[in-house]
Amino acid sequence: MRWGRWNRYGDRPPERQGRVTTSYDVRRNKSSKTTSYEVRWKVGGREKSKTLRPKALAESFLSDMRQAAKAGEAFDVESGLPLSLVKAKAARTWLQFAQAYVLAKWPHSAAQSREGITDTMTGVTLALLRDRPGKPDVQVLRSVLRGHVFLPDGRRGSLDAEQAAALRWLTAASVPIVELEEAKNVRAVLEALSVTLDGQRAADSTFRRKRAVFHHALEYAVELGDLSANPLDRVNWKPAKVSGEVDRRVVVNPAQARELLVAVTYVGRSRGAMLAGMFACMYFAGLRPAEAAGLREKDCHLPATGWGLLTLEETRPESGRRFSDSGGTHDVRGLKQRRRKAIRDVPIPPELVKIPTWAHRAAWHRG
Repeated sequence: MRWGRWNRYGDRPPERQGRVTTSYDVRRNKSSKTTSYEVRWKVGGREKSKTLRPKALAESFLSDMRQAAKAGEAFDVESGLPLSLVKAKAARTWLQFAQAYVLAKWPHSAAQSREGITDTMTGVTLALLRDRPGKPDVQVLRSVLRGHVFLPDGRRGSLDAEQAAALRWLTAASVPIVELEEAKNVRAVLEALSVTLDGQRAADSTFRRKRAVFHHALEYAVELGDLSANPLDRVNWKPAKVSGEVDRRVVVNPAQARELLVAVTYVGRSRGAMLAGMFACMYFAGLRPAEAAGLREKDCHLPATGWGLLTLEETRPESGRRFSDSGGTHDVRGLKQRRRKAIRDVPIPPELVKIPTWAHRAAWHRG
């Protein structure tokens, strides 16, 4: 390995910067072995060394040290490292931060929001891993993150031997969070969030939602002092634009909608009636699925003739059992993006009012 001579910045006495003693008296010497490489240098008159293998890793470490010396960066007398490397070594990893972020957001989020945050943090974490030997299958890594790391203690599933090994690999391979100060790492995350699991282009709404979660997580990192500023604000990266026009060929037409309402009644004696009432409210009244699922008989004004009225007060969003407060597939919540106990009146056309009462009542929750 070729070593060359480092520039010296004078024989200044060590100076104090916060709690770190630093010196600008930096030298390096060459020493090689058969199977490893030893980097040796002096800081403040004290000899330091670091043994690395293979040669490429030693050269990379040497390059970092040289750049820090040329930039006039202060060196820590105790460790012998530039302050930037001392900070990176002491910083927590992205995996540690992401887990803390998810758990901090958990108590204040709805079940679907929890699932969305977990899904986004999983994708970001997989994009911020070092290339280490013995990498487990991506599906195993994903299952460990979603089913264990990003869940509170009481909701975590047990890990088998393969998953436990995958968790150890994740812990070792996760990059320090300070590496997100580099634009290339932020761009790598955005690239990962812009595609689906099978490599296809993700929908614009999906990308925007995940980017918003990532942005909020970085703001939280700035608040905690893990980052000096939100690096996402400095990266000008957007996915390729796609046409926003609606393809009418894939939109259900009135005839198809009415055929659907008849077809779902054959699903089962009770389930078919429930689905008919639910889909009718979604099609004719424009309700969200969670709003239709939370509709109660007392919320409906169904006159003998003319238009009726639905007064929406609660929703029943569906999510995985691991993310809900009730332990079931549905949580009872208020209206989306409205204050608690808010209501919304929705006029409904005569055709929806006249749909057989048995279909409506099968979909209603008594209240």
